[in-house]
Amino acid sequence: MVVQIPGARNTLWVFDLARETLTQLAVARYPAWTPNGKRVAFTFQQNLYWKPADGSTPEELLAATESPGFPVSWSADGRFLSFLTSTPETRQDIWVLPLVGDPSRPAGTGAGRKPRPWLATPSNETAPMFSPDSRWLAYVSNESGRYDVYVRPYPGPGEKWQISSEGGRQPAWAHSGRELFYRTGDKMMVVDVTTGPSFSAGKPRMLFEGLYTHAAGPEEVLFSNYDVSPDDQRFLMIEPSQQERNATQINVVLNWFEELKQKVPTAK
Repeated sequence: MVVQIPGARNTLWVFDLARETLTQLAVARYPAWTPNGKRVAFTFQQNLYWKPADGSTPEELLAATESPGFPVSWSADGRFLSFLTSTPETRQDIWVLPLVGDPSRPAGTGAGRKPRPWLATPSNETAPMFSPDSRWLAYVSNESGRYDVYVRPYPGPGEKWQISSEGGRQPAWAHSGRELFYRTGDKMMVVDVTTGPSFSAGKPRMLFEGLYTHAAGPEEVLFSNYDVSPDDQRFLMIEPSQQERNATQINVVLNWFEELKQKVPTAK
C-alpha cells in the first residue's frame, strides 16, 4: 500500500501489510500503482514520474506537462495512464499518456508516447478510472452544474452514461467489472453495470454510510481516496482521528446572555 503524508514536503511511503513496515519512496504527490504492482507513478514538481515500488532505482520521467499533471489510473495492461491537467480555457481536463512498447521503460519523445487530451470541455472533468477491461472510463464532471459520475467508452468516441442520480464523486470499479462505486457525502453508493459487449447501468443504491475522511478542498473531486479489495468484499478507507472528529463539532449555546445576567450581578 502506498500512502501520501502531507507536510512541508509531501512524501510517499510504501506500507508492507505483511511485515507492517513503512518505507519512504519519494518526495512527491498523488501516487498511482501500475497494474502489476511493481511501480508507482506520481507527480514531482509538475511532471509525471514513476519509480519501482521497492525503491531499487531512481525515479524516471514519464512525461513533462505544461500544467501540473496528476496521475489517476492505469489501464489493465499497463499501456495507458489517465491523468489530470488544466488550462485556463477548459479548466480541469482528462488526458491519457500511452506507453507503447515495453511498459518497463519510461515514456520518451516518440510520437506514440505523447500525452493527449481525452476529455477537455469548459466544465471540470476529474477522477478518470479505467474499467477492469480497459474499455470504459468512469469520471466526474460538473457539466450539469453539480458534480456527477459518468462513463464513456475508451478510447471513444461514443455515448456517455450518467451513473449517479443525486450527485457523486470519487468513482471506483469493482474488480469483477460488474459494479461501480462512488461517494456522495458520507454515503458509499453502488451501481450494477454491464461492460460488454455494450454498456448498461442500473439504479444507484446505498451500500453504507459513515464518517470517513474526504480529500481536502478541491482534491475531493480530483481523486478517489479509498480503494476496493481484490475480492470486492472490503474497502480501504481513512477514518478520521478523534481530534479531527472534534474539530468538526460545533456547539451552539442559546440564550447565553440571559444565563450570563443570572451569574453576573448587575451593577447598582
